[in-house]
Amino acid sequence: MSKRLEDFIKTNSADFDELEPENDLWNNIEKKLRLPEAQVPKREAKTFTLGFVMRLAALIIVVMAIGFAFYLKTHNGSAGVNLAAINPEYAKQQVHYTSLIQSKRTELKTLAKNDPQLYREFSGEITKMDSTYKKLNRDLATSPDQESVLRAMIRNLQIQTDVLNQQLQVIEQFNQMKKEQSHEIKDI
Repeated sequence: MSKRLEDFIKTNSADFDELEPENDLWNNIEKKLRLPEAQVPKREAKTFTLGFVMRLAALIIVVMAIGFAFYLKTHNGSAGVNLAAINPEYAKQQVHYTSLIQSKRTELKTLAKNDPQLYREFSGEITKMDSTYKKLNRDLATSPDQESVLRAMIRNLQIQTDVLNQQLQVIEQFNQMKKEQSHEIKDI
C-alpha cells in the first residue's frame, strides 16, 4: 500500500472501529440471495397447438407448390432443352422435318383453295398430330428418358410428313380428275 493510505488508516482507525455493520447484515444478504422458487421468475416454455402446426405446414406446402408450378411454367418446353445435346442426329432430323412440314402445309393451303371443305378435313387430322407433337415437346423437358421422347417426336413428324404428302396427292388427283372431266365435257 501507499504510504499516504497507511498513514490515513492509522490516524483514523478509531473512526473506522466505531462504525460496525449490523449483526443481521449477512443474514439479510443471504435471504435475498435465496429467493423462494415461487418468486424466481421462470421462463415459460412455448407450446404450439396442433392446429397452429398444421396451418404452418399447409402454408409451407402451398408456397412450395406455387414455387414449383412457377418453375415448371418458366422452364417448360424444349426451349430450355438442347436437342443436339440429347442426340445431334435427332436434332437435325427434327429441324429437317419441321421445315418440311411447314412447306407442305403452305403447299396444301394453296392447293386447297379450290375445295375448302376437303382442306378443313385434312387440317383436322394434322391438327391432332400436331397437338400430340406439342405434348411430347412439353414432356421432353421433364422426361428422365429424353432420347426416347425425342425419337417419338421425330416419328410424329415423319408421320405428319407422310400424311401431308398423301393429302397433297389426293388433292392433285382430285384436281386432275376435275380437269379431265372438264376436258371430256368440252370434247363432247
